[in-house]
Amino acid sequence: MRYEDFYQQSISQPEQFWKQQAEAVAWYKAPQQILTPMPDGTHRWYQDGELNSCYLAVDRNIEEGRGEQVALYYDSPVTETKTAITFNQLKQQVCQLASAMREQGVEKGDRVVIYMPMVPEAAVAMLACARLGAVHSVVFGGFAPNELAIRINDATPKLVITASCGIEFTRVIEYKPLVDEALKLATHKPEKVIVLQRPMATAAMQAGRDLDWHQCQQGQPADIEPVRLAATDPLYILYTSGTTGMPKGIVRDNGGHAVGVTFGLRYVYDMQPGETWWAVSDIGWAVGHSYIVYGPLMGGCSVVFFEGKPVRTPDAGTFWRVIEEYRVKAMFAAPTAFRAIRKEDPEGELMQRYDLSSLKSLFVAGEKLDSATYHWLADRLHVPVVDHWWQTETGWPMTAPLMGLDPKPTRLGSTCVPVPGYQVMVLDEQGEPVEAGDNGYIVARLPMPPGVTQSVWNNPQRYIDSYLTRFPGYYHTGDGGYIDEDGYVFITGRTDDVINVSGHRLSTGEMEECVSAHPAVAECAVIAVADELKGQVPVGLVVLKADATLDAATMQAELVAKVRRDIGALACFQRAVVVQRLPKTRSGKILRAILRKIADNQPYTPPSTIDDMSILPEITDVMRQAGVGN
Repeated sequence: MRYEDFYQQSISQPEQFWKQQAEAVAWYKAPQQILTPMPDGTHRWYQDGELNSCYLAVDRNIEEGRGEQVALYYDSPVTETKTAITFNQLKQQVCQLASAMREQGVEKGDRVVIYMPMVPEAAVAMLACARLGAVHSVVFGGFAPNELAIRINDATPKLVITASCGIEFTRVIEYKPLVDEALKLATHKPEKVIVLQRPMATAAMQAGRDLDWHQCQQGQPADIEPVRLAATDPLYILYTSGTTGMPKGIVRDNGGHAVGVTFGLRYVYDMQPGETWWAVSDIGWAVGHSYIVYGPLMGGCSVVFFEGKPVRTPDAGTFWRVIEEYRVKAMFAAPTAFRAIRKEDPEGELMQRYDLSSLKSLFVAGEKLDSATYHWLADRLHVPVVDHWWQTETGWPMTAPLMGLDPKPTRLGSTCVPVPGYQVMVLDEQGEPVEAGDNGYIVARLPMPPGVTQSVWNNPQRYIDSYLTRFPGYYHTGDGGYIDEDGYVFITGRTDDVINVSGHRLSTGEMEECVSAHPAVAECAVIAVADELKGQVPVGLVVLKADATLDAATMQAELVAKVRRDIGALACFQRAVVVQRLPKTRSGKILRAILRKIADNQPYTPPSTIDDMSILPEITDVMRQAGVGN
């Protein structure tokens, strides 16, 4: 079928289209009520359907004869460990953990926070929650205790699952002390903590609260029935950075999620049962949920579960070694990873040592794909290098060529055309559609397809305010860009205060709160500055209090340490520039968009509402003297 016909059917007949796509899912009770509009402007998919996501990801594969197929290839160059786990073995591990969790009182609807490195047990924990109908919330292991405590307070979990440590290149990062500190900071106190002890570090255990991963599973049954769930029951909460300090708890339902990620695996990524798929990410991010754990397992694929980095583990040929070893058909990573590889191996000599004939497609997303990285990959791999676009909120791709149907040719700088189900448009400030090629706000006409979140945990009004209010009748993506005359979508950047560091979305507002809390800081602005390797990095512009006596170097060192302690190293906050004042409107709003353009040497037009025009050349000089934008 032609892309145009397939896409048009999804837009003109969404209920019929998504009823057909739902047939790929093994329901306990097939839905008849496909799309239900809600009074608040949101909607629900498959409201009367019943299923279990763990059953779809594990049991169904066994029933279809794939029990001895490898489900997870665990490859950990940082620990020199490799393990292959079949679907039969995965089911046994999931059931035993689920039984142990049930013994601790975890039931349908309870929340479980998972704070773990990239080890197979992390996937087992997610699937065990799904089997019980418990709602998991995976928190990326790079977050500091304060950030973990914020998420614990919001999700109010009955249980926390963690490990004794993670590995960063050769450095052991102990997780348990971070969890202990988070639980001291949190007002909500989970009843139990299950700890996976790794050989690299032994965690201290608190009597009466902490349970050993292996000991608590001893004697537990290796086969328990999955809990029958409504399609609209939540599967997980995943916190994403908002423009304020409080992260948004994105809620993913079971039914729409299963249909959406299955559709994406088949049509966007062109993966079939028995083939090997590799998404290079972490389970703490949306990619890890959708396309390391649930999507590929629901699709009957073998998944590479990778713990390591693209370079120095042991060298910049690690990615190519993994592709050869597991016969990877398609892989997905952020452009940052390939920029790091190219920096270490500019001629691609390490790539030539490996047989990469199994690789048919390479997908990138999460940040802008620059032309140099695109050509470096395309010229050497001789496979399609596919830039595509989606968000934590959508859970699966919004724009991409359909590699499993009728692939549109890629166009450098574009994330390709809308995926079926997403009626992507560009609007101006007044909410009117713009002409082809004109910049504006990227939106999608409602209803959004299955799998896209329809609520924020504990705060449904925040979902409506964040995504549905600015342009009534549309989902507001928060991204700006344009669509050309052929329907190709070009993303030019965020229209809010979210920074994209190595494909990870982080709130500059949250960093500003952290920086502002320093006793010597009067006010500040944290802006995203273009970076050759990471895409963007944060830079703080700081106005000191009149009585501050710190010199600029000491001030920077203290602020860098504070952000690292309060938010985490993943923020990559390494620059703080002391300025005399910040550009503002007459109403007192800091002109962050102009500051970003100054930092990136881009042209700008000062708004008529600016309070003092002379500050712009002044702050430009300060930035240049500090090396920002040079």
